[in-house]
Amino acid sequence: MIETIERMLSDLERGRLSRRQFAVSLAALAASTSLAPVAFAAPAPTGFRAVGINHVTVRVPDLHRTSQFYQEFFGMPLKQQSATIHILGVGESSFFGIEQDESKTAAVSHYDFGMANFNADEVRAKLTERGLKFDSNSKESFKFYDPDGFHVQENAPDYGGHVS
Repeated sequence: MIETIERMLSDLERGRLSRRQFAVSLAALAASTSLAPVAFAAPAPTGFRAVGINHVTVRVPDLHRTSQFYQEFFGMPLKQQSATIHILGVGESSFFGIEQDESKTAAVSHYDFGMANFNADEVRAKLTERGLKFDSNSKESFKFYDPDGFHVQENAPDYGGHVS
């Protein structure tokens, strides 16, 4: 900032800036630097920290076709299954969920963040403060809709999923 002011002074002394232009430029520079910390500040932390994407679940018209594709193409082993849900393993602790849906269009059902030091009651309290609604009182895992309408699930990083 000092270099900028020195350049402006030099321009003023050489007649490249009028006193009025110098005063306006100096005021603008001062205003921009006083607002910069506010404009570029990181959002206030909530105390929660996502440490990984635990899983993504999709809804598809043909559960078995989709499940077979991901098992064969990506080598994802079938970890759990029910008549309408398959959970395929991804790495050591993540998974890919596939749900049967009557719709003809495939869609993302939800995604899940594994949270460090997960405490369901604390997370729900923070969501309530923000006017967001959640779907259960489970201590292990629950879902909510974010401000843009995405269905998000929260739980500890080692959550293994459930079929029903």
